[in-house]
This record gives sequence, C-alpha cells and structure tokens, in this order.
Amino acid sequence: MLKTYPTIIGSGSYIPTNRVKNEEFLNNEFFGPDGEKLDKCNEEIVGQFEKITGIYERRYVTDDQVASDIALLAAQEAIVSADIDPETLDCIIFAHNFGDIQENNRRSEFVPSLASRVKSQLGIKNPNAIAYDIIFGCPGWLQGVIQAYQTIHADNKKRALIVGAETLSRITDPHDRDSMIYADGAGAVIIDMVESEEPVGILSHGEKTYSDELAYLLTMGPSNKPEQANGNLYLKMQGRTLYENVLKVVPKAIKESIDQAGLSIGDIKKVLVHQANNKMDEAILSRLFREYGSRDIPEHIMPMTISWLGNSSVATLPTLYDLLSRGELENHEISPGDVIVFASVGAGVNVNSMVYKVPA
Repeated sequence: MLKTYPTIIGSGSYIPTNRVKNEEFLNNEFFGPDGEKLDKCNEEIVGQFEKITGIYERRYVTDDQVASDIALLAAQEAIVSADIDPETLDCIIFAHNFGDIQENNRRSEFVPSLASRVKSQLGIKNPNAIAYDIIFGCPGWLQGVIQAYQTIHADNKKRALIVGAETLSRITDPHDRDSMIYADGAGAVIIDMVESEEPVGILSHGEKTYSDELAYLLTMGPSNKPEQANGNLYLKMQGRTLYENVLKVVPKAIKESIDQAGLSIGDIKKVLVHQANNKMDEAILSRLFREYGSRDIPEHIMPMTISWLGNSSVATLPTLYDLLSRGELENHEISPGDVIVFASVGAGVNVNSMVYKVPA
C-alpha cells in the first residue's frame, strides 16, 4: 500500500571560490584568551592545528558576498535538482547564526530576515510560502529540516526549502588560533512528500539543549590581542571543554535516534557528522560504535570534507549531503534503500540527530 513520506527530493550547495591554505596564517600574531602572546612559533602552532583538526585549507566568500547571497546560489541549485516551481514551496527555512555581514561593516544584519531575502531574490510571489530564520548554533540546518518535517505533519503542508549559510570569516579573530577552524559556505535541500510502499525519508529524529553549565562554551567576545579592543566582537570557543562534553552527549543522541527508528548500527550506511574537528568526529564515531558494544567500524562510513572546506557551521551538513548525493566524494556513494544518520552539535549547547532512508 502506497503512503507518502517527507523526503529530500533535491539538494544544492555553494562552495566559495577563495581557497585559504594554512600557510596564510604563518604571519598572524596569535594571543591566548588571557591576552598574552603565544610563546610558540607560528610554524608549530599551525602544525599542531593541522594534526588535531585535519584542516589544511578552507573557503572564504569574496568581498562582495554575504550569507544570503551564497544561500541563494545553493537554493537555486536545490530547486533545479528537485525540478520544482519555487512558487509551490510552502515554507522557506534559513539557518544561520550571524545574519548578513558586509566586508566593510562587520555588524550583523537580521532585518529583514535572511529567509525573506532569499524568497525575494528567488522571485517567489506566493504569500503562503512562509519564510523564517532559525538560530540554533551549528545544528541549525538540521533543526530546520526537523522543523520542516514537523510542520508537514502538523499543518498538512508538503514542500519546504531548508538552507544553511554562514560567513564565519567575517567574525573570526585573526589573533585567535581558533580562527583557522572557521570557513564560509552554503547548502540547501528541498523536502517533499514522496509515495512509497515502505517508510522512506525521515525515519526518526532527536534534539537536546544543554544550557546549564555548557551554555557559554561558544560565545562572542573581544579580540585576544588587547590593543585590538575596537568594539568588534568575535566568535570565541572553549575548545577543550566543548570537546570533552561533545563526546559524552553526541554518540548517545545518535543512538537514541537509531533506536527510535527501530534500527541498529549495522543498518547504517553513512554517518554524516557536523564537520567541526577531524579528531572529534572520529572520536564521536568510535564512541557511537562502542554504544553498541562494537569496535569494528566499517571503512568509508563517515565522509569528511573538513580537510579542504573547514568548519562552515550550519552549511557543513547540507554541503556534505549534496556532495555525497551527487557522487562527488571519493570512496563514498549512496543508493536507494541506504540509511544515513545526520548529527550535529554547536553553540547553546545544542545537539540533534536524524535517521534518513534514501528512497527508491
């Protein structure tokens, strides 16, 4: 018997053209959170950074681009991929954290909403295509997908565009070594109802917020270099504490979603984790398998893009999915019937996960 299920019918992404390699940070002055200049040479700082994060380069937008610009490009690609009329969209959800930030004015712009900007730039006239933003840290895009899924069930709507875009290069402190982590990018998907004789698409999901002692592990603050106190605020992270707590909560959250779908780890073809740190993502995968009493991790189960794209926050998962679905990641592919897990963690501290089955 045929039933309809919320399913990804198209995807798109925009990878900025400016390639910034680690060597470009060798002339930076790096300071610690205490305002003291780091006593290590930059060659050692960059070398340790590469070893821990697995990042060798990242992408930045050009001076004339802002987050809504690159989101538009990803959205247009997703609409073409899905082969739909954008006027048939029921909702447009835009995940970001910093709004549009101009190169020559590093202040966030949130009005009008970025979702409304993208809707306008797409030329959509339909007033019933509801457009709104979501701010949920790095898991924002995945939370947008979950919200679209919930809206489809609650309001009898059927078609949604979910886009995630960020220009982290505009809010990074050049005197903080963590600035080497961050990147720019955009990704988008179209969700629609698809007929199937068995459940496909979004099978289960889960989300959590740890806002007690973990709420301010990611925040905004002044430059690490004391004389750079010019009123600008930059993204700041308590990396070690965040790392330790991520390993406690994310694998369990993923397992909950897999269990909720009535599956086990052996049923999972790919694990798509927010690309925050190569070492951390590998540790998440290892601990996930240990949750099932296994240390036998299949080869090529976790595609990675962080080495050349860095951490683009909300854009990492949709970009990763888009590249995977198009067969553009070496040694990685997905086929009808494959089950994928999405998972992300970020500021808040927010965590979410979703189990997804590729339709036939």
